[in-house]
Amino acid sequence: MTAATFSQWMGDIQQRTESALDQALPDAEIVPARLHEAMRYAVLGGGKRVRPLLVHAAGQLTGAAPERLDRVACAIEMIHAYSLVHDDMPCMDDDVLRRGKPTVHVQYDDATALLVGDALQTQAFQHIADAAVSDDPQRQIAMIRQLAQATGSRGMCGGQAIDLASVGLQLSLAELEFMHIHKTGALIRASINLGVQCGRLLDDDEMASLDHVGKVIGLLFQIVDDILDTEADTATLGKTAGKDAANDKPTYVSLLGVTRARELAEEMCQDALDRLAAFGESSQRLAELTRFIVRRQF
Repeated sequence: MTAATFSQWMGDIQQRTESALDQALPDAEIVPARLHEAMRYAVLGGGKRVRPLLVHAAGQLTGAAPERLDRVACAIEMIHAYSLVHDDMPCMDDDVLRRGKPTVHVQYDDATALLVGDALQTQAFQHIADAAVSDDPQRQIAMIRQLAQATGSRGMCGGQAIDLASVGLQLSLAELEFMHIHKTGALIRASINLGVQCGRLLDDDEMASLDHVGKVIGLLFQIVDDILDTEADTATLGKTAGKDAANDKPTYVSLLGVTRARELAEEMCQDALDRLAAFGESSQRLAELTRFIVRRQF
């Protein structure tokens, strides 16, 4: 049997994730129907599913069962979707377009958007707690704790708070990295860590190496995002282009310029690939995905 190409594998995981999310979310006809409809609107039918792809790619390193990876991937994607819904609201980034369609507060209203984010976050934790994603219950509890930390004030939410406080300021490279290690990187890092833990145990050195890979991928993802916000158009991005510059937000491009930002992303990509090489063929998909992230066009 011929092995799937990276493109085929990516398409399969994206389709698999879409189906799993469809099953994981409450049916739109269940009361309260408008809230459930809006939750499905926010999550289904859009996005690159980068975090679920990372979960599945990392799971291949430890021979994790695909069904366990689906559950973790859905939980993380629901958290990611909730963060986008809240980020787009008038009190935050005030955006009207996400994944090529009106943002949730535009399509519905502000109160519904707020509740959608709240409900998706709690749905995510219910989903990852509802079935075994590890043979060891204590290990599963630790995984849920890791996801909570990656999501909260010491992770994604904390990074967003720093981002909001940094508008109009000139941050140093170290300060910018600190912000994005939390805002964007924490959930990407968790995708790899939790995906790996769905399978066989790795030793401490191996886990530390993969955690470093997750940190690097999270940063290079943000660098590329900053470049695309400068160079791509709204139709390509599926969200409003040039919003960071218009809002006077510090970015890798505003700090370093496009050329140096690209160089830094390539350096980080090579750093991650060098670490992954030690894992041999089992890291193939994660290595391919790293290359895809740094060279993506949208």
